[in-house]
Amino acid sequence: MLILISPAKTLKTDIPASPNSSIPVFIDKSNKIAIKLKKLKPQKLGDLMGISANLAQINYERYQSWKVPYKVEDALNAIFAFSGEVYNGLDIDSFTNEDLEYTNEHLRILSGLYGILNPMDAILPYRLEMGTKLKMGNLNNLYEYWGDKITHLINKQIKESGEETIINLASNEYFKVINTKKLKAKVITPIFMEEKNGNYKVISIYAKKARGMMSAFILKNRITQVEEIKHFTEGGYHFNDGMSE
Repeated sequence: MLILISPAKTLKTDIPASPNSSIPVFIDKSNKIAIKLKKLKPQKLGDLMGISANLAQINYERYQSWKVPYKVEDALNAIFAFSGEVYNGLDIDSFTNEDLEYTNEHLRILSGLYGILNPMDAILPYRLEMGTKLKMGNLNNLYEYWGDKITHLINKQIKESGEETIINLASNEYFKVINTKKLKAKVITPIFMEEKNGNYKVISIYAKKARGMMSAFILKNRITQVEEIKHFTEGGYHFNDGMSE
């Protein structure tokens, strides 16, 4: 099965990429986005992304230094670079080398700048959410820019690997970039809720961490059957048959 997760807004930049890192498959498409963002002054960039002046300046400098091709030693491996609740739950530092190899084959990270990433892809530090209303040519936003490209690539990888199921552990903001009508796989979307006084509710910060924990559970245990995911009990969660489809 193939697992999809979202990236994170924050990055850890102190671990350089491995010498045998891969290059993102859509790097030429990413370059077109970066070149456009490179032309924006900090204030315009901040307005576009809805971020503070300080963050706008940081990302302005990142895009000013963007160049393709880039040296691996100047880059970060995606799976080690992203920070935040999903990645806290994933706890990639606890993975063995064999776990990492398996993860690189079975996990994909959706990205506003890179489209889709393998865990060991070498990336430059960036910030660009999928929901950013950035026009690219006659395309109104990043959903239109990336949608068919990502969907086609996932279909290709599914066919090549023989996978039949996608476990969607990405946020709605990111997963909706995929054209599910064209997707040639079964999609399972786990939803994580907290119970209080008999009522269930999604609480974002907990749900994000749970997506990471479930990703780790599937990857470390080499789970291939959907039914096995029902045994996930990390963080006190359990499968609720009555609320599931």
